[in-house]
Amino acid sequence: MSPEEPDDQSLARAAARGDRQALEDLLERHADHIHTLCRRVLGDPHDALDASQEAFIAIARGVQSFDGRSRFTTWMHRVTVNAAIDEARRRGRRPLPHEEIPEPRDSRPGPEDAVIARLDVDAALSGLSPEFRAAVALRDFADLDYAEIATILGVPIGTVRSRIARGRRAVADRLGNQDRPSGRPMGTPPDETRPR
Repeated sequence: MSPEEPDDQSLARAAARGDRQALEDLLERHADHIHTLCRRVLGDPHDALDASQEAFIAIARGVQSFDGRSRFTTWMHRVTVNAAIDEARRRGRRPLPHEEIPEPRDSRPGPEDAVIARLDVDAALSGLSPEFRAAVALRDFADLDYAEIATILGVPIGTVRSRIARGRRAVADRLGNQDRPSGRPMGTPPDETRPR
């Protein structure tokens, strides 16, 4: 965002007053992030597209209810996660093809295997409930703190910590990496570990 561009809060306030261009600018600015979060929560690119569209509609319809007490992105994350969880519930009512979780890799992936490693993590995440996927995705992929995740999910911080720990452990088990330190974000090699 350049210095001349309005920030999210300003755009959200303008959109709440009926400024369609401000709303379009907000949605365009965050479209990739919304879709990525939906894909992480749902694990399926087609369902993620459906959930993203629902999130866009919910943001457009609900932006006038955004009161500015939190950051716009916090509110947007909450709307997006809710849309993804709703899509997961709808998906749960229809039959899905059975998909095998990939076998754990025998050797440590090199830089050329980054895409494969990401697909392995996505496949392992898909085995979690949407509530656990949402907590893990918001922490490890959106890099939000526990308090913000608690606000987005509408649960206590202790519940967030529990969902993240249990979700990470389940993913590590599925990937055959049961000794992975719980503080390292999934898919991050040890040399890229950031303090939390």
